[in-house]
Amino acid sequence: MILVKNLYLKYIREYFALFDISLSISDGEKVALVGQEHSGKTSLLRILAKLEKPSKGEVYIKDIPIKKLNFKYDVQAGYIPASPVFFAKKTVYENFKYILKYQKLSEADIENKINEALINFNIEKLKDTKIKELSLFEKYLISIVRLSFRNLELVLIDNIFDGLTDEEKEKIINVIKEKFVTEKTTLIVATTDKKIAKELAERNIYFSNGSIVESLD
Repeated sequence: MILVKNLYLKYIREYFALFDISLSISDGEKVALVGQEHSGKTSLLRILAKLEKPSKGEVYIKDIPIKKLNFKYDVQAGYIPASPVFFAKKTVYENFKYILKYQKLSEADIENKINEALINFNIEKLKDTKIKELSLFEKYLISIVRLSFRNLELVLIDNIFDGLTDEEKEKIINVIKEKFVTEKTTLIVATTDKKIAKELAERNIYFSNGSIVESLD
């Protein structure tokens, strides 16, 4: 699914956000990128999501060079950043409807899909709430629900856990497990917490100062 070879990312002349990163991730594998803040985890996710361009190195997804990759046709991917992006002044329902319109569904099918998601995720009470009025936990939950409308081959989740209570973390972990821990989905989660990595991943890749290290003792 993913092959990274000798990858570098430099934001300023003196500072490498990523330094000589090489790794591979198989189809359907569940991987955690583990490290403290500014260790390089988010930078790698942003490159995989085509939100950053590498300074040097090679990245392939499904054997396609990332600069030529088209997420609309080549691979169905979803990304949840630490700061979720929505139409903040619109309601949860309106944000869901906007996404589903791109699937060329009828109005009736859109309504059914939204109502089904609201019930399945137990968020009916948030339907008419504007995004800007949601808590951080609720925004992350809505982000996951939004991704669940698509059949994704690759899911990238940034470090969305640090600002949550233990109870909220557990709820988010359970929803991720239910929706994205499947044989067909490759899951890459960035986290500072080894316990969260153990809950969600089969393999950990440890980051420190922009490089991959063997452990974080």
